[in-house]
Amino acid sequence: MAQDRQERTLRTDAARNRERVLAAAREVFAERGLDVPMAEIADRAGVGVGTLYRRFAGRDEIVSAVFAADLRAYADTAEEALSDPDPWRALSGLLYRICEWQASDQGFSDVLLTPLPQAPEVDRQRDRFYFAILDLVQRARAAGELRDDVTADDGIVLLIANAALLAATRDVAPDAWRRPAKLMISAFRSTNTDPMPPAPGNEVVHEILRRLSSAR
Repeated sequence: MAQDRQERTLRTDAARNRERVLAAAREVFAERGLDVPMAEIADRAGVGVGTLYRRFAGRDEIVSAVFAADLRAYADTAEEALSDPDPWRALSGLLYRICEWQASDQGFSDVLLTPLPQAPEVDRQRDRFYFAILDLVQRARAAGELRDDVTADDGIVLLIANAALLAATRDVAPDAWRRPAKLMISAFRSTNTDPMPPAPGNEVVHEILRRLSSAR
């Protein structure tokens, strides 16, 4: 009986420590992005680094646990946009909303664009989003609302550019991203007929994302 109580106490303590680590990680990631030392997460949670590693194998597992639900919601939002009868409003509104999410949470902004090979659920949800963007681009183009030379990769590059702007302005001008985001999104519309350089292409975009990840 005493041993059973002790085991229940240990399980309760383990669950409590796990939740403390996740809550601390969410706070720290939102404030400073995914690059924070694991020791800082442990310190914010009030646990030792050893306790943190007993609960999680590494950073990717923590990131997945913290952001998997957010990414599912973000992928759901992208797929729901396909039901909007106005193709341009659906695409432009979604891109702007994602920029808003990036501005509200640096960790989310990072996880949106960072390959995480040890977090397959994160990659699955990002893939859902990307395929929804492809469909939204095709709908807007078919409706004559989108420039013929705009691709889904242009939307990803927009988010990369927004992340870089946020990194430079978050602490001094947190709303500075709004105007450039609107300007960039409006440039996708068919009413803008200025000649454009060629799109970067999917392979180039993936290489950019890989390099961003390697630089962390």
